Amino acid sequence: MNITAKISSKAQTVLPKEVRRKLGVSPGDTIRFRDTDQGIVIEKLEPPPGDDAWGDPFVAFPEWGTPEEDEAWKDL
Repeated sequence: MNITAKISSKAQTVLPKEVRRKLGVSPGDTIRFRDTDQGIVIEKLEPPPGDDAWGDPFVAFPEWGTPEEDEAWKDL
């Protein structure tokens, strides 16, 4: 696959149809951008189980859910 897309003046872009299909994403889905040695990877995130699946904004940042982080921020 070799598809291009432009970035708007507001730094927005549209995921081309073929990319959306391959990722299995649709409106309302959440995606994550990961920096790897091979480049930037785009992944579809599945909401965690529960009624308010995206209620916790830190669910997309698993590195922030360590016991050390919990201890550091427990008084906030």
